[in-house]
Amino acid sequence: MRDKRFVAEHRGGPLTKDQHKQLIIWACKCVENVLPLITNKVDERLTNAIKIAKDWTKGKTSVGNARNALFDAIAVANELTNPIEVAVARSVGRAVATAHMADHSLRAAEYALKAIKLADKSVNIERKFQDKHLPLYITELVQSARNEHNI
Repeated sequence: MRDKRFVAEHRGGPLTKDQHKQLIIWACKCVENVLPLITNKVDERLTNAIKIAKDWTKGKTSVGNARNALFDAIAVANELTNPIEVAVARSVGRAVATAHMADHSLRAAEYALKAIKLADKSVNIERKFQDKHLPLYITELVQSARNEHNI
């Protein structure tokens, strides 16, 4: 069941358009911080997905384009064999999917943490990075959801 706090106003929920945009921007920051864990050249479908996510916040692309970019990121993840890189690709997919459903931002952050753990790096440091980049007016929303869902 979806967290109703992440349902957009235009769908009858409490999430404002500005909060939705801030969630996708935050998810992109989480993703971009772990993107260097991909040891080879980053697949352009992943960088394109991040661009589309950012473009969505500026009204320069549609949710449909974001969904297509999600499918591209899933395809990349399915093609990869390194579990760290798979987690990064899935994180990218969830970040761009945030345009469609805002709670995907939580999964983008979760996959970023998974990639860090698989890379044997500090999950605590990564979590602090994620928390530091939360805009003030969505901090309570994200942190309470993370606590409730053990993310």
